[in-house]
Amino acid sequence: MLPNKLEGIGWFTYEIFKRLAQRHPEVEWIFIFDRPYEPRFIFEKNITPVVIGPPARHPILWYIWFEWSLPRVFQKHKPDLFISTDGYVSLRSKVPDIAVIHDINFEHHPENIPRKARSYFLKYFRRFAHKALRVATVSEYSRKDICATYGITRKKVDVVYNGGGDFFFPIPPAQRKKVRDELSGGSEYFIFIGALNPRKNIDGMLKAYTLYRNQGGRHKFVIVGEKMFWNQTIETIYQNHPFKNDIIFTGRLEGKDLNKVLASAHALLFVSHFEGFGIPIVEAFKCEIPVITASTTSMPEVAGGAALICDPSKLEHIAGAMERINDKELRKDLIEKGKERALIFTWENSADMMWKSIENTLRDAGTPA
Repeated sequence: MLPNKLEGIGWFTYEIFKRLAQRHPEVEWIFIFDRPYEPRFIFEKNITPVVIGPPARHPILWYIWFEWSLPRVFQKHKPDLFISTDGYVSLRSKVPDIAVIHDINFEHHPENIPRKARSYFLKYFRRFAHKALRVATVSEYSRKDICATYGITRKKVDVVYNGGGDFFFPIPPAQRKKVRDELSGGSEYFIFIGALNPRKNIDGMLKAYTLYRNQGGRHKFVIVGEKMFWNQTIETIYQNHPFKNDIIFTGRLEGKDLNKVLASAHALLFVSHFEGFGIPIVEAFKCEIPVITASTTSMPEVAGGAALICDPSKLEHIAGAMERINDKELRKDLIEKGKERALIFTWENSADMMWKSIENTLRDAGTPA
C-alpha cells in the first residue's frame, strides 16, 4: 500500500483489510511494509505496523525480502497465518499462508512482462501456489485457470471478488457538462481506465478508435492511467494517430477526480486481452455509465450480461460496439443492469469472502478462528 499509487492489488488490500481490522478487534493484525508506511493505512489500534527492508521492487530484492527478511518477522511475532495479497509467499517459512493470486497473465502472455520479472514469475509462482496452504483469487475464471495451469485442486482455491469503491457514484448533468468542458472541450468521450501496458490492449483500442472515427464517430477518447510496460508499438501507433488531438491522456486519477471523469463519460471502453477481474467495469456500473468490454477471460463473468461484449482482437468489433452504444434504449438497458450488477461487487462482500478464506485456512492448519 503506497500512498497515491494504489492499483488493483493495492485497493484490494486497502479496502478488504481495513474492513477486516475494524470487524475483528479480537485479531492482532500485523501489517508488514517494505518501506516507511503512511499512517492512514494503520486503520485500527489492533494493527501493528512492521517495516523491514530491503524495499522489494526488483526480482533479487523480492527474493531477499520474502526468503530472508520475512521469516525474521515470523520468528519474532509468531503469527498463526500469513496472508500475501500479491501472491508471493516465503518458501522457507512454515507459517500457514494464503497466497492471493489475482491472475496468472504472465503464464499465457510472458511477452508483456519485462524479462527479469517474467523469469521470476515463471520460476516461482507455481511453487508459491503449491506451497500455500490455500490460494485466493478474484474470479471463477482465475480459479479455473490457476487450478488447470498449476495442477492444484479446486477445493484449495477460494474466490474473493474485487469491489467498487464507495466514492464511485453518478453525478448530475450540470456537473457532467462542466467536467466535459474542462477535459474534452465539451465533447462526449469514451474512457479507458487502467495501467497502460500491452495486455490492456491499448494498441487495439487506438486502432479501433481510428476505425470508429473514419466511420463517422465524433466522440473523443480519454485514457486514464500511468504507463506500465509501455512499448514502442503503442508509442508509434499513438504518435502517428490521425485523430491524435482527440486522444486525451490524464495520467493517474484517484478518488473524487476519477469518479467525476468516469461518471461524465459516454461509455467505458475496457477491452483488455486478459483480466483476472476488471475493477473499472464495476466502477462504471456504480457511476451508471454503459460498458463495452471483452469476450475474453474474466470480463464476461464480471459484466454478467450488463455490458456490450466484443472480441478484443477484432478492431471492427470494438469500433462497432462504440457505434452501437449510442442507441438510447440499449444504453438505458445496460445502465439498469449495471446498477443491479454493482450490488454484487462491494468491498463489504469481498471482506466477507476473505474472512471465509481465512477461516478455511486456519481450519486446514488446525488452528480454528
